[in-house]
Amino acid sequence: MIMDTTEIQAINPFSRLEGVYGMLWALVPIFGLVLGIIIGVLVIVWLEREISAGIQQRIGPEYAGPLGILQALADGVKLLFKENLLPSRGDARLFSIGPSIAVISILLSYSIIPFGDHLILSDLTIGVFLWIAISSVAPIGLLMSGYGSNNKYSFLGGLRATAQSISYEIPLTLCVLSISLRVSNSPSTVDIVEAQSKYGFLGWNLWRQPIGFIIFLSSSLAECERLPFDLPEAEEELVAGYQTEYSGIKFGLFYIASYLNLLVSSLFVTVLYLGGWNLSIAYGFIPKLFDINKAGKVFGTIIGILITLAKTYLFLFIPIATRWTLPRLRMDQLLSLGWKFLLPISLGNLLLTTSFQLLSL
Repeated sequence: MIMDTTEIQAINPFSRLEGVYGMLWALVPIFGLVLGIIIGVLVIVWLEREISAGIQQRIGPEYAGPLGILQALADGVKLLFKENLLPSRGDARLFSIGPSIAVISILLSYSIIPFGDHLILSDLTIGVFLWIAISSVAPIGLLMSGYGSNNKYSFLGGLRATAQSISYEIPLTLCVLSISLRVSNSPSTVDIVEAQSKYGFLGWNLWRQPIGFIIFLSSSLAECERLPFDLPEAEEELVAGYQTEYSGIKFGLFYIASYLNLLVSSLFVTVLYLGGWNLSIAYGFIPKLFDINKAGKVFGTIIGILITLAKTYLFLFIPIATRWTLPRLRMDQLLSLGWKFLLPISLGNLLLTTSFQLLSL
């Protein structure tokens, strides 16, 4: 018996609804990750203002919400309703696309970060190298913003951002390559975390690659354009760099992009050097507590997320404190540090790591 397709659709009228529900359910992890990122950025802004106030012995935000925790949200609402201004002789398309490229390229990096056991949006085999490739797109957006502003200060800030990114991405890549070769033999972020889980905090890559950790920390600060490496937006020299002509929500996108980059760099430090979602207790000491990540799916997932975020936000104290501790470098000093010191040292670290790897075969 042959049935017509119209009869089949009449028998099963919910087939199309099931497809729609499937598509919506597939978007739930993405929206959940974006919501978590937004909350994480708001927490970072609040933490930076509170820590900065403590370092400078002054009162931080305290009026918007309890302990001033809603101050960042209030600033976002204010920027959202401000007028968007366009330079009269600038390139409107480049001026508008630049901030979007800077934000989107950083947001894509979160897709390969494992927040817990089997809790990752996309476990790719290229892993951390995809992050490096994506993060190299962000300076293009800054250069487009500087060029489209028709402002010499903005254009100079965009050029500085591009030069700085190129200078410090190479040592950063060599440090990541050293970890991939020596520890896990895989650039997958999940494999790198699992390779550090055997001996608790003694198995962290921080102890196996101390030189690489220092180089990675310095390079990530430069990639995030944090002091002492904030040359692209040096207010004493360039007014505000590539964001001089921006106002309203477009200026807010640059503000968000800087904190998104800071958060993703801290998360990658946690994944690459601090053991990721694993507890920092060796198997022999408290085995029952250490196996808590594998005990229950829901409970283990929550514990893994909390451990990852705790390590990340504890590490964030370093870039926040250096903002009020170290003076800004000159442009020639920044490039000399990247090309004459960090690049040779990271290359030597890679060669040393490769030699140990060959000898162990």
